[in-house]
Amino acid sequence: MKYMHKIVSVLTLLMLLTLTFVTPARAFDGRTGDNVVIAAGEVINDDLYVTAENFTLDGTVNGDVVVIARTVTVNGTVNGDLTAAAQVVVINGSVTDDVRAAGEALQFGDSAQVGGDAVVAGASLETKKGSTVGGELVVGSGQALLAGDVAGDVMAGTGGLELRGSFGGDVHAFVDATAGSSSEPPMNMYMMQVPISIPPIKPGLTIANTARIAGDLEYSSTVDLPIPSGAVAGQVTRVAPAVHEGREVHEPTQGEIVGEWALGVLSNAATLILLGLLLGWLFPRFMRALDEKLRSQPLPSLGWGAVAWAAFFFTLLAIVAVTILSAILLGVLTLGGLSATVVFVGLLLFFGLIVAFGLASGYMANIVVAETLGKWILGRSNPAMADHKVWPLVVGVLVLVLVIGILTFPLLPLGFFGWLVTCAVGLLGLGAVWLWGREAWRTRKTV
Repeated sequence: MKYMHKIVSVLTLLMLLTLTFVTPARAFDGRTGDNVVIAAGEVINDDLYVTAENFTLDGTVNGDVVVIARTVTVNGTVNGDLTAAAQVVVINGSVTDDVRAAGEALQFGDSAQVGGDAVVAGASLETKKGSTVGGELVVGSGQALLAGDVAGDVMAGTGGLELRGSFGGDVHAFVDATAGSSSEPPMNMYMMQVPISIPPIKPGLTIANTARIAGDLEYSSTVDLPIPSGAVAGQVTRVAPAVHEGREVHEPTQGEIVGEWALGVLSNAATLILLGLLLGWLFPRFMRALDEKLRSQPLPSLGWGAVAWAAFFFTLLAIVAVTILSAILLGVLTLGGLSATVVFVGLLLFFGLIVAFGLASGYMANIVVAETLGKWILGRSNPAMADHKVWPLVVGVLVLVLVIGILTFPLLPLGFFGWLVTCAVGLLGLGAVWLWGREAWRTRKTV
């Protein structure tokens, strides 16, 4: 997926934050459950640690808050730091000190007040008009809409950044639209299951007429961007991407764009064919079983593929939660050596799962769907070749890669349809693997 590296960045930041939790023994209040609510009027005079499905803070915490949940909503007051990891983090209330948040969708509501710095990482960040950050804002995300006010500097590394609010310091925007990014669907198309609205942000840097930057603006881009008059009080500096000496930077011609596209299509086809032949040679029964599952249960495969994606992210979150809670517990018991071991093992599991799932969704899923497609095509044109060990894979890969390549052709506005086909192929392949694994598990249990 195009934004997978954004999600990996979020979870990597979360794992690094684990190291800050291993502290000497101190008192704290712990809450856990499906829905944890700190009601309005309730006051907690201690640090608060929470693991829950949904966490809502309507009351007051006189201390730090550390929370891991699916959704985090802060409507009340945190008189300390807020550290949150969730699919969705929404701040509508007050955090008197720093905010460190990681998640898929992050939102500072129109009444949000952060007294210190805010360090956030995620797929999407939105600070609504009326929100304030009293210190600096550091954001690494797929996109960010900053309509609120920031008293200090802003440092943003995003795929798309839009500035609408007031900024009391300098703004450093490491944002530049990459080749072909304009043809990609907006990020809110990837995040339809998120329970809050996700603003559509164009790739690159956009500065609205309402934006006011009291300091300097530094941004990365290959071309000068339009800056509204009066938006920047200080200097505006464009930082061009670094190039080797002696090489001239120029906009690629249509011929170069087409050539790069064709090379990518051929490279992808060759990779899938070679890897598919290798898998068929090493694991013939396994590959045949996946093909049978996909041919006999195409619609269930599609649905279970979506379940596999959800299970992947849930497992990642579970690894993070167990690692953090174990580190906290061992830190409270002053067993620092064991805490370091737990964090190390958690990191190994975390990145190992990402690599394994990336290979399964990026390669195996395409190979399984391609071979099934090839057998279907040959079964209607040359049935004797449909059961061949090589040709169904070759034919299927060439057809599949060519179809996706045409739909993602950079000179045609069809990128959204290419994304849909790519998603469908990935879900079908993952679903076939899921169904095979479920059947193998049930067979094992009955033996």
